[in-house]
Amino acid sequence: MTERDQPERRDHRFSEGEGFEEPYEGFDFDPPELDVDPSTVDPVDSRVVTDTLDERNVRAEDVDSDALLDVGLNYMGINRFEQAADAFERAARYADTENEEQEAWVNKGVAHGQMEEWDDAIGAYREALYVDSDGEFAAEAETNLAYALWEFGEDEEAFEHAENAVRVDDRLPHAWYNLGYIQNERGQHEDALECFDNAIRLGFRQADVYEEKTRALDELGREEEAEEARKQAEEMRQQQEERLVDQ
Repeated sequence: MTERDQPERRDHRFSEGEGFEEPYEGFDFDPPELDVDPSTVDPVDSRVVTDTLDERNVRAEDVDSDALLDVGLNYMGINRFEQAADAFERAARYADTENEEQEAWVNKGVAHGQMEEWDDAIGAYREALYVDSDGEFAAEAETNLAYALWEFGEDEEAFEHAENAVRVDDRLPHAWYNLGYIQNERGQHEDALECFDNAIRLGFRQADVYEEKTRALDELGREEEAEEARKQAEEMRQQQEERLVDQ
């Protein structure tokens, strides 16, 4: 990852998507097409997936890209993000359809984002959009690219992709949240407020969205509404913490 000077910015909880569901049942570290000898290779070495396939010179038609995608998702579930990124890249390169390839690139970007490897994440999201800028996962790629660019200090381009995301799919709740966050940062509080309301209406009911809505309302001088949003944020935050304790 290229080292760059990052501008100081307010801590925030930017949304990078819905994430991966739990539990991760039926995880097999060594599915048949990726079987290795544990006496000769570390089974959690980040290069296992790539090296095993390369050494055997496997034909593309012999690789199950769905299985590779599942391997990546399961690695995500146990926080092994480097291995997940390798599996997702292989899934993308051996995908049978453009949708599968695009999904794999988006997931690879998320894995890099978890490691704060923003340069690599940006590259993965750009690959996803190169596959099909109007594809099934294009809006996910756009909003996640906006997130990665923002973290990388490319604020203006981040805003452009955040706008693109809601143009591609105006039913994607976290895309509205991400756009609203950037608009708040740019002082566009009326526009941000509309974005947060869209996100909430579409089911994005997390403390973060209510906290950002509170900020927008405060900036607009709408004190009573801001106080109500603040109370909702506190309730949501408490509920989220209780769920974590119960896990």
